[in-house]
This record gives sequence, structure tokens and C-alpha cells, in this order.
Amino acid sequence: MPKKLVVIGNGMAAGHALEELFSRSPDAYEVTIFGAEPRVNYNRIMLSPVLSGEKAYEDILIHDDAWYEANGVTPHRGKQVVQIDRDAKHVRAADGTTAEYDQLLIATGSLPFIIPVPGASLPGVVTYRDQDDVESMLVAARKGGRAIVIGGGLLGLEAAAGLKAQGMDVTVLHLMPTLMERQVDPSAGYLLQRAMEERGIAVRCRANTHAILGEAHVTGVKLDDGTELPADIVIMAVGIKPNAVLGKEAGLETNRGILVGDNMRTSDPNVLAVGECVEHRGTCYGLVAPLYEMAKVVAAQLAGDATASYTGSVTATKLKVTGIDLFSAGDFSEADDRQDIVLRDVARGIYKRVVLKGNHIVGAVLYGETADGSWFFDLLRKETDVSELRDTLIFGQSYAGGASLDPTAAVAALPDDAEICGCNGVCKSKIAQTINEKGLSTLADVRAHTKASASCGTCTGLVEQVMALTLGDKFSRAATEPMCGCTDLGHDEVRRLIGVAELKSIPAVMQELGWKTSCGCAKCRPALNYYLLCDWPEEYEDDGRSRYINERIHANIQKDGTYSVVPRMWGGLTNPRELRAIADVADRYNIPTVKVTGGQRIDLLGVRKEDLPAVWADLNEAGMVSGHAYAKGLRTVKTCVGKEWCRFGTQDSTSLGVKIERFMWGSWTPAKLKMGVSGCPRNCAEATCKDVGVICVDSGFEIHFAGAAGLHIKGTQLLCKTAGEDECIEVIAALTQLYREQGHYLERMYKWADRVGLDAIRGIVVEDHDKRRALFERFEISQRKAQIDPWAERAAGRDAHEFKPMANFTLAEAAE
Repeated sequence: MPKKLVVIGNGMAAGHALEELFSRSPDAYEVTIFGAEPRVNYNRIMLSPVLSGEKAYEDILIHDDAWYEANGVTPHRGKQVVQIDRDAKHVRAADGTTAEYDQLLIATGSLPFIIPVPGASLPGVVTYRDQDDVESMLVAARKGGRAIVIGGGLLGLEAAAGLKAQGMDVTVLHLMPTLMERQVDPSAGYLLQRAMEERGIAVRCRANTHAILGEAHVTGVKLDDGTELPADIVIMAVGIKPNAVLGKEAGLETNRGILVGDNMRTSDPNVLAVGECVEHRGTCYGLVAPLYEMAKVVAAQLAGDATASYTGSVTATKLKVTGIDLFSAGDFSEADDRQDIVLRDVARGIYKRVVLKGNHIVGAVLYGETADGSWFFDLLRKETDVSELRDTLIFGQSYAGGASLDPTAAVAALPDDAEICGCNGVCKSKIAQTINEKGLSTLADVRAHTKASASCGTCTGLVEQVMALTLGDKFSRAATEPMCGCTDLGHDEVRRLIGVAELKSIPAVMQELGWKTSCGCAKCRPALNYYLLCDWPEEYEDDGRSRYINERIHANIQKDGTYSVVPRMWGGLTNPRELRAIADVADRYNIPTVKVTGGQRIDLLGVRKEDLPAVWADLNEAGMVSGHAYAKGLRTVKTCVGKEWCRFGTQDSTSLGVKIERFMWGSWTPAKLKMGVSGCPRNCAEATCKDVGVICVDSGFEIHFAGAAGLHIKGTQLLCKTAGEDECIEVIAALTQLYREQGHYLERMYKWADRVGLDAIRGIVVEDHDKRRALFERFEISQRKAQIDPWAERAAGRDAHEFKPMANFTLAEAAE
């Protein structure tokens, strides 16, 4: 006589387990199955094509009514089990239906995670887990209007694509910097976002939902930054959690999910569990392949094979959005013991990355061309030694003869009207057209006829690339010093392409400019972060991970592992309150050394790392902000006492120095920037060996620049003379902005000046008043985000993404 098997859950995992069981032991059990949905078993991973209209519900059925009848299964549709009585070995549904069992299989799946924000329970807020959710979305789509999808993971993007296909205006909100960050790396995430946007779907990353708006029905979403977005429907697709409630109430051992051993049995040997409700060896799975692997073991156990075991799964992900090819598998996080092999095809939008540990593949990400995904996945799962395939591995299984990437691909991808030379407004097509019409073959000829690269010269590399595209093998390009081993491009080329191609993230730069590595290195990432911050101050979010440690924690590490903290003292001025605060901090945290620096500030040496937040909180309480003593940015403005106290002083140098520092503090530059203001030509503030120095004279202010007094000793050059303080500050800010826009990362101002030339700098900053004003205005814009003291924000209980300027001075305010 057959035993009684009761199955709770009529989804894919349970259905596959029964298929496997019937193939092994078709008559071993009398099967009763309870499903909370009023439907038969259907393919949930194909809900996205149903939503988009590519398939109908009937097309995704797995088991129809005839299947249940043919296999002697008693289905209870729309009946949710609410109780398991393990002693009596029976289950009870909400409507009172009961069933006895000899063996019980729990397959209750998962529950959608609902973010706990005001308005989350409003009508019009739906999740995306089953056919009911799809039908709700289709009803909303028939009315048109706006849809907001919260969550840029696999399901969220599939929901967004489906609703867009149904004619809705769709916006995706995602908390993290890139889409699908759990399944793909930032480079693939960037390409994915670009593809979604090309389909007319708006994407907002780093967007945290503050509330869902509406009273009787959802009307919109409010973000943490105050932005309000209108919506007729909101889709919650932020993740899932195992539905282990029934198992927990029955007294089974649970953690995140129902705990099972390798035999898929729970803490009760007569109760098995399978699918998304399960936790096995500390892991809960949400993809179908591991569920099917579990189901085979469940079936074998029920059929009497006590040796059958499940030891875990290596997972792979594919996105089901028509026209977007994306595959990932394994672990592709960065680690010192791993190596990347990367292929980028800029023109075709292809990105491939294979991660190796020793001679074995441990992870793979493919975007744009995924035909080799199964092959890579098979090599990964079998832990195949790929040492003999290493040189050609990235080209795939059918590699034959190798491949090479065009080094001019990034420039080739630019539109014809892309501006190559910013100084003279020369576009790509103008250079190519002139070369062809006049038969030009040398850089000198191109400069003579087009003026491209004839001014500051920073676009020279790009001009040469346009020449190479136009002339082909006839052109011999001079070697360019690359930024690092991750690229063949030099700093000037990268900087110019960031602007003309409007690249606004590190992944965008690396993909569009054909980076050889997946995530860059310690040389290029800080440089790219700086260039993006400089070029797109209002749009780019500073990436703290791409800064050096001392910039991230606002302290200099010392040789004994402790840190040095230097609060800012405007123009070298201090007061009793600040001095008391420094003394109190030194006492409170047992700081062994307090020293006056050469930049007219006080340095607290020997601070323990764990004390840094508290030290800065106490200093902030006294109104002191970071002195950026570690920064690639403005360090100090050294001053003398000027005419207020000194009998030789010609101007109020201290006041001017304070105004300059208050206006310019926090401004990131390619390398450290030191300034000085001397009240008379006796130059007590040593202004003529600074990056920027001001010498006060009877008739106004002499502005000097490009000096150095470190490893290299170099006197400044006179830039110009101004009559008033406002003009003096405008010239200095414009000069700094030009240096920011043209300087290579870690290139001191004097080296930049030598490379570009005094005449070119003076022509822009001094002689062309319109360009100077434009530079000054761009500098002001950048200061809106630069003048932030992170330790003050943390002391106030705000996270990094909530930082607000603490002392955002305009030029007029700095003068007060």
C-alpha cells in the first residue's frame, strides 16, 4: 500500500521534486498537494515575458490538470496550509481542509521584502512574485501613466522592461551605485544601465526611498534628498526572504530559512523541505537551478535512497529582457589572490571578464555577447585547470586565431561633432575633413590648418588618434605615456574623452575607453575619481573607495600606525576657544605630541585610529573643520600680520589670506596646493615659493604661481597684478580651476605650468576676461559639494549620502 506524501506549496521546486519522484518510484506514494494560489504549477521565471506581452499565461504552464490526474495527485488549489501537527502527522488549511501524511514536503517558497516606509501598504503598491502581481501590473498598464520600480536587481529590471513594453513611463530607483550589484560587477552594471536608458527607462542609482505618497491610492515616491516623483503604480522589487513561518510555528529548526541537512530533511526526519524556503549550509537560494538540484535529492530520499545528498550550488544569472544579453556566474569580487582577464569591445558594447584563482575560474561576467556563458560556467563548476587555455580563454570556446582591439576605438565611437580641441573649438569631423582635403600627414600640419592642439596641447593625443583613424597605416603616432598598465591612454587623452564623451562614472570611463582591467588599479582609480569630480561636480558622486586612506579618514597615518590630525586655522589665525579645544582633545585622548606646523597650524600626533571619529566630533563642536593636511587639494594659506600690526605692511594680508582660504577650502586639485599672502615685498609668508602666492604692494596685489619648496626648489613666476581683493581672489580661483581642468593627477602646479606654458595660462586667466569669469564660475559650482566636513556630518548622525555643506562660502560671504 502506498505511503501518504503531503506537499505544501505548488511551485516549481515542489513540481520538479514530484516529477523526479514519479520517474523513480511512480507508485510509492499517494500524493496530496496544497497551493496557496488558485492555479496549477507554472513557470515563475517566465513571468517577465508574460508581463511584456511576449507570452500568455497559458504558455508558461508546467503541469496542467491532466498531469495531476495522470499521476494520481490530489491538488488543493487556493488553500493555504496554516498548521502542521507533527505529532498527529497531519496538516490543516485555512478553510479547514486536512490531510494526513507519512512524509511531508514543505515548499513554501519566499516572500517579497517590503521596505518599511510610510505608504508601503497603499493601493497601487505591488510586489513582483506571482501571476496575481503580473495581472495587477497589466491592469495598471492599460491605463497608461507612470510606473516606478523600486529595486534595480534582476526582478526589478525585468518588471521595468515589461511595463515599458506595455506603454508606461518607467523609472527605476536603486539604492546602490550600479544596477544588479549582487550579480554583476560595476562595468557590466554601467552597460546595463545604459541599455535600459536607451530603451526609454529612466534609472536613478544611489536613490533611497523616503516615503510612498498618496492617500486612497499611490500618487508618487519621495526620495531621501527631497525629490518627489509622480507614479500611478509602484513596484516593490527589493528582494525576497524565505517563507519559513509555517516551519517555525511547527517547531522545526529555522534561521533565515528552514534548516535542512545534505539529505534535505529538516530537524524532523519525516519532514523534508525544498526551494526558496530552505537554508542549507548557511545559504538561501533564489534561483531555479539550485532549487532543481535540491528537488532531485528530495525525490531520491523519498524513493528510498538514503545516500542521496545535496552539497550546495554554484549559481549563474541571466537577465530576461529582450535585446540585453547578460550572464554572470560564481564569485567575481576583488581579492589579492585573484587575477582578471578582461575584454572590452567599445564599438559593440561588449564586456567580458573572467576571474581566475590559480589556474581555475572562480567567476565570470559577460555582457553583450553571452554565447560562451555555459562553457565558462561548466569550466567553473568542474574546477577545470585552464592553464593551457589562459592566453585565449577570454575569446571563448570557438577561438581561432586571436583577436586584437583597435587602440583608437574610443575616439572612433565619438560622434563627428565631438569637440576634440576645447581651446579652439575644433571638432572631430573638422580635423578629418581638413586632413583629407589638404593631404595633411603630420601633427604640425594639422595644428597649422585647424589650430587643434595648438594652444595648451592637452588634446594632442586625441588629435593624433583622429589622424590615425583618418590616415590608417600612413600615420605613425608618437608614443604616449599611459596613465598605468590598465590603459594605453595618457592622462590628457583620458581627461579630454571624459568631457567630449560625457562619461560620468568610473565604470563608464573604463568601458568606453577600453580599460584592460575590470576595476582599475591604485594608480588609475584615484585619478579617474578626481577627473570625474572636477569635470562633473554637480552630477558625479565622489567615490571614497577610490581615495587614499588618509583622504578618507581625514588624518595622516604615521610610521607607528597612529594618525596625525590637523584642524584648519583660517589664514593661520586661531583664538582661545580653538586652543582650549585642541588642549582638551589632547588630554582626553592621551595624544602624546602637539606641534606647530610650517603651515601655521597645530598638529595632533599619535591619535589612535579608533579615536578619530570622537576627536573630530570634539573639534567640530568647537567650530573647527578638517585642515586637509593629507589632501590632493588646498592645504594652507600662510599669512603674515600685514599692515594691521606690521609697520612695513602695505595691505591687510591676514584678512586677505582668511578670505582666500574660506572661499577655496575643500577644493580638490591634482596635487597638494599651498598658498601664501605676504603683506609687503619682504615676503615673510614666503609667498614666492608656493603654488600660488600673493605679494601685497602699495598699489595692490602681485599674484605669483608655480613655485615649490619641497623635493624641488623653485621660485614662482609673476602671473599678473590686481588692484583689488575681489579681482585677486577671482584670478586665483580661475587659475586653480584651469590647473584642475588641465593638470594630470599628482602633477604639481609648477610641473603643469612648465608643460602648458606661462603664455597659454596668462592668455586664459589674465587676458581673456570672459574665460577667466567662466573658470571662476565653474570653481564656485564645484565648491557646493567640496566644502563638506565629513566628521562633522557623522557627529550630527548623518550618513555620507546625506552630507550637506558645513561652510559653503561664496566670494561675498568670505569677505564678511
